[in-house]
Amino acid sequence: MQESYLYSSHFDLATPDGFIKTLRTLADGTNEALVHIEKISPAFRGYKIDPEHLFFNFKSTLAQLGVNGIAKEIHLDSMAGVAEVAVHLAGIDPLGKEMLSHLHEGAFIGKLFAKDPERCVRSPDYLVRMFGRCDRQGRPLLSLGGENRENLVLETVKGRLVAFLRLQEGRLEYEESVHGFLPVLGKALAHPELSLRPLVQLQQIWKKGAKRLVEQDKMLLVRTEPLHIRTVFGRVVEDLLPEGVHHTSAAILDPSTRASGDVYELFGSSKEELTQIPLEFYTLEPHREHVFFVDRDQLQSSLEQPSAIFRAFDTAPKAPELHTAVFVVKGTQLLNLQESDWISRQPVKSAFPGLIHPGRQALMVERYIEQQPSYPFLKSIENGLITSEGILFVRYFPSPLLKKMLIGDTVQRNLKALYFEKPSFSAGNFFSHEDRSMLLDLAKFAIPVFWADRESGEILQYVPKPEKDCGMFVPLSLVGAFLKATYFGVYGSNLKAGGDFEQELTALLQGIKEMRKTVDHPLLSEKTPIALVTGGGPGVMEMANRVAKTSGILSCANIVDFHAKGEAVVNEQKQNPYIEAKMTYRIDRLVERQAEFNLDFPIFLMGGIGTDFEYTLEEVRRKVGSTQATPIILFGDPRYWKEKITSRFQCNLASGTIAGSEWVSNCFFCVQKADAALKIYRDFFSGKLNIGKDGPIYNDGFVPIP
Repeated sequence: MQESYLYSSHFDLATPDGFIKTLRTLADGTNEALVHIEKISPAFRGYKIDPEHLFFNFKSTLAQLGVNGIAKEIHLDSMAGVAEVAVHLAGIDPLGKEMLSHLHEGAFIGKLFAKDPERCVRSPDYLVRMFGRCDRQGRPLLSLGGENRENLVLETVKGRLVAFLRLQEGRLEYEESVHGFLPVLGKALAHPELSLRPLVQLQQIWKKGAKRLVEQDKMLLVRTEPLHIRTVFGRVVEDLLPEGVHHTSAAILDPSTRASGDVYELFGSSKEELTQIPLEFYTLEPHREHVFFVDRDQLQSSLEQPSAIFRAFDTAPKAPELHTAVFVVKGTQLLNLQESDWISRQPVKSAFPGLIHPGRQALMVERYIEQQPSYPFLKSIENGLITSEGILFVRYFPSPLLKKMLIGDTVQRNLKALYFEKPSFSAGNFFSHEDRSMLLDLAKFAIPVFWADRESGEILQYVPKPEKDCGMFVPLSLVGAFLKATYFGVYGSNLKAGGDFEQELTALLQGIKEMRKTVDHPLLSEKTPIALVTGGGPGVMEMANRVAKTSGILSCANIVDFHAKGEAVVNEQKQNPYIEAKMTYRIDRLVERQAEFNLDFPIFLMGGIGTDFEYTLEEVRRKVGSTQATPIILFGDPRYWKEKITSRFQCNLASGTIAGSEWVSNCFFCVQKADAALKIYRDFFSGKLNIGKDGPIYNDGFVPIP
């Protein structure tokens, strides 16, 4: 039902226009018509409310010509999507009685409107905030005679909002030529695609200054400033008109920015001159209200509660093979989601033929996009069926093939956040290269992305690192710290727990926190948060993340997928439980993952092949200048680091292959205790450390510190 609801061409409070199925003339000269209405949306609110709130809205073209139509009996068939309405047709004045004779079977004369009490506007703020705002075409959401607000008086009457529209001085009457126009109009009513109101207006003349008195057996046509409404239905409030005055059953103002809502048809008898028209209002479907996210206070406050977000995901269909999505535009919708609200799909991605067959490639890509559960929502935004700003919830992070829709002009304006539960259907918690590229693009186009991470029980926001083409998912409370932090990092074995180094690392990090109080450096000061990054696995990495978290330092990780695929070639590295901010990578992007550590101050502990690679990469980064020359700490026995580093450095030195880069050796400092490392950092931040291109060369490939 959700999907058909999105593609409905009608608002859920109104049906399409119905046509006269049978017509007979009564003895008093009035008519009785059976109006047939079909193709009613299953979302029509009239199916769900008390029948007494159903109202037959007569066609205003006919009402302006002196005809009124009152529903006597309404039969709805929700299964077939049809309705039949017994309507009594009467001419109010001679022109109306003449028009009655030109009505015939097949003429479209009106529709049903659902006066849903739950959708009745009760607060003036709902309308007032729409003044000065426009839809995507630049048309005003609400205006009365342009930007004039003075002629729109808003009051709360019996618990509902009522607008009193001031009438213009004068009345509308008809030219004599209207009588020849009536037969043509009668035939045109059988063609609902024709716009008839402008033709009727051609027959009208404005009698400026004429009295606005309602007289017996005469139709009074009055006019207000053109009321343009895009966010609500308006309805004339009969019981607030002067005694003896009635409005025709053409009482509903459709959401339209055309010149609608400016002519009103009244009849009856009263000596009181009419001065204003009272209107009540009914909201559209939430996703079609043109409501801005900033106005959804309840939705915003609900999104601040992780429990509300996890509960929302709990309402999705349970089958994990289903890709699911729902677009949320208001707080009550989020808090009351049901399984039926989600769109579910099972996309099947075949191997694309590539640019060798561009036609087939394009067709297969389009078909795959259309299989995505997000597609109906994004397409509805593009087509104008979703006009309110909202939040997209998806079980799996969207396919990168949806990027062109997500960052397209229309969707980008309406999509205020994207929440997902799992990064990938096929790769679990690990993002592809294309995923990370799309995350950056979404961030650049101001579409926040959030991970409802079951593993940590946190809502994590994707945050790009400043001046870097990469980012991490960060707990909401730590986003500020992540953006401003100086990054330390620990490299080491996933097979070694760290041993005595845990105590030294704890002392080192605590010492750095204290050092901030006495240092004023671009990378460290009293206002600088500190973050620590590891590979997120067990061993040394787990120890370092644990120390960081217990020390009140942001604990981060770049986690790669080492799960065995076929025959295992590496030890599986399970994510350790002390990680707060993270990014994940698939195994084919191991080198890319390593490059995205972007550490200001690396720290090395004992490690194997992976650590050797990380060491070399940090060495290269300083050589080529992609990072400034900052001290790198080597924790442990100098003999261990000599065996690992010195022979390679001296071989390169002797062969001349590092000519001009020998100075890199002065960036590595071997220490055994935290105090020694802290002195190196203190000297660096105070400008006393002899480091960089103009510094000395050390034959061991590093600086041994006693």
